[in-house]
Amino acid sequence: MKTVLIIARREAASFFQSPMAYIVIALFLLINAVFFFPTFFIFDRAELRGFFRLLPLFFSFFLPAVSMRMLSEEFKSGTIETLITLPAGAEKIIVGKYLAALGILCGLLGPTLLYLLLIAPAGDIDPGPVAGGYLGAFFLGAAYTAVGLYASSRTGNQIVAFVTALSICLVLTFMDSFMVFLPPLLVGFLEYFSAGYHFETISRGILDSRAFVYFISLSLVFLIGAVRGVEARR
Repeated sequence: MKTVLIIARREAASFFQSPMAYIVIALFLLINAVFFFPTFFIFDRAELRGFFRLLPLFFSFFLPAVSMRMLSEEFKSGTIETLITLPAGAEKIIVGKYLAALGILCGLLGPTLLYLLLIAPAGDIDPGPVAGGYLGAFFLGAAYTAVGLYASSRTGNQIVAFVTALSICLVLTFMDSFMVFLPPLLVGFLEYFSAGYHFETISRGILDSRAFVYFISLSLVFLIGAVRGVEARR
């Protein structure tokens, strides 16, 4: 566990000591505000539904951008060879970097709590959908971060890692949008594999255990894939 925490602290420190970290966070907040507040001022409701509605799309871009370098850079510089030969092992490397990525995810989501202060004058805020929205956002972000780590574990090229993770995340986000074109028999089956569908369920304040099982399973599948990617470099 000590090795995992050392790797996590090293990765998080590397990110937050870089000016790029604050550019990414500022850009994330700015883009969210640009799309959320015009809708808020039109309807004048004390809710974050508009913010959460677009979050899967924004996560599809920002989380691969954050995680694309975590392993690709190690491969390119050759430092992954040193990490693998240490007692850490591939599993601890991935878990450590994943914990760091979750910390970065919290760094992206944390400042958006300020939106609550800005919308409070419009009326009483219903805590259920807000709490559900942030809970769903964390699980969705955790899954997309795992996708990013998996993509990063497969190549030493950060751009390739980004495009790969972006493509997977976009498919998971919009899978349910294409279900109207499918036979009813397939809709229920494919609906379960849509990250956008499960996130929407939780963000409405509906704590469906199937949604949590889905996000945890999705994260584990891609984290195991990332471990296999690192082990292949031995």
